Amino acid sequence: MNREYHRWYSPSLGRDMELLIFGHAGARVLVFPTSKGKYYEWEDRGMMGALGEHLARGWIQMYCVDSVDAESWYAWWKWPGDRAWRQQQYENYLLHEVLPLSWQKNRNPFLITVGASFGAYHAVNFALRHPHLVGRTIGMSGIYDISRWADGDSSEHVYNHNPVWYIPHEHDGGRLAALRRQDIILAVGRDDSLRGNNEYLSGLLWGKGIGNALRIWDGWSHDWPYWMNMIRLYIGGHD
Repeated sequence: MNREYHRWYSPSLGRDMELLIFGHAGARVLVFPTSKGKYYEWEDRGMMGALGEHLARGWIQMYCVDSVDAESWYAWWKWPGDRAWRQQQYENYLLHEVLPLSWQKNRNPFLITVGASFGAYHAVNFALRHPHLVGRTIGMSGIYDISRWADGDSSEHVYNHNPVWYIPHEHDGGRLAALRRQDIILAVGRDDSLRGNNEYLSGLLWGKGIGNALRIWDGWSHDWPYWMNMIRLYIGGHD
């Protein structure tokens, strides 16, 4: 299996960033780690092994990025607007540095974003903000209301990165059409405390005519063995 390590100085973030690429062809998959996680987390947790056939057959190519959570939403010493601004800079890094690299290596037009727990927030938020770029998003055991990390702040950058705030106010016809073409998959355990937030976002999306697959799994289902099963099931669709 093809495995590549890349590191460069990011103009968007003002520091070096690292990532790993797995696979040689297929749909491009942008993979986010869990909260404050590293770019090698999915490899260390056995997720590449779980998707070995997909990678070997050239069905998918995975781009595992680093997080900057410790500098953004988890930087409690910062003013919330500054946390959100660092999140915006991270998005700029993805848009202007990571995705061009993926396009240079692989001209497959289909892009999937995926993550678990806080990584699911990143995956789904990026997809909802850029529906013309993302064909499918998979959020596993995710949180989609960022207000608890914003200390009551609802300024522009916080608002723009909180899906449960901006989706109800989306009125742009072109963006809505693109969102309605996306495959949006939200998977969460029945006993997970985040279930209610998943159901809430799913309802907000349906309220705008944006179809989505809300999948409730038995039990808690908030850990790597569950996410391994989820990703195998959903990377190709919404079964």
